[in-house]
Amino acid sequence: MEFSVARQFFYQEIHQPDEQIGLERAALYLAMEEYPELDVEAYLNALDTMAAEVEERLPAESYPLRVVQTINHYLYEDLGFRGNAEDYYNPCNSFLNRVIDQRKGIPITLSLIYLAIAQRIGFPMVGVGMPGHFLIRPDVAEMEIFVDAFHGGEILFPQDCKDRLTQLLGQPVELQPAFLQPVSSRHFLARMLTNLKFIYLESGKLGKALAAIERILLLFPNAAIELRDRGVLYYRLKRFTEARQDLENYLTLMPTAQDSPAVRELVKQCALHSHPSLN
Repeated sequence: MEFSVARQFFYQEIHQPDEQIGLERAALYLAMEEYPELDVEAYLNALDTMAAEVEERLPAESYPLRVVQTINHYLYEDLGFRGNAEDYYNPCNSFLNRVIDQRKGIPITLSLIYLAIAQRIGFPMVGVGMPGHFLIRPDVAEMEIFVDAFHGGEILFPQDCKDRLTQLLGQPVELQPAFLQPVSSRHFLARMLTNLKFIYLESGKLGKALAAIERILLLFPNAAIELRDRGVLYYRLKRFTEARQDLENYLTLMPTAQDSPAVRELVKQCALHSHPSLN
């Protein structure tokens, strides 16, 4: 398979130990597939500039909450960043360059900007992949506070996270420890791509949905659900040989999955389309 330049850059970036992946650089390579002329270094420089301006504003006594308040004031009041609640499912919200330009985005891309600034000023923070709503938190021992980058950097405690999750899902939720665990760089990028995948599927842009799945599979080659979904997309795009291969790989990984009878039927259909003489 021959990759585009953007895909090659993304592949090179993610084929490093997780802690060495440049998260914002990789995110810009994702955006570069949509915007081939994107100047990655210019946007990295913009983040450097933001961080330098935050550093100038830090008080002499930089306690964690003071640092969070300083970043919040700069991002949300000085620069006017905000959550794009009125056009939440616009794919632009998932592209870091557009979020920096428009100063609005969804939880994960606003969190990425926040994390990039925090990292540059030497304030360790991590992403938290709570279901339905991405958060960040200071990586400080015995300090269990969370920051909601979508809602102006609002500071949350675990009970607030539970309340927010209950509100999102419309029913009482038991807050499991796994919901508030830090996410790896690979999982962070996969979540960004999963957002794009569902946006494009919903809008019928199958080629773009396929590109999102392909990049998730670069991150996690044996992700069974992604292999299944790519197989289904290949089938819908009449690429029957590739569809059959992905669907068979899915069945190998998940032989007792609830949908395995339907997937086996689709494999048969792929065979018939690939070899019309079998009809």
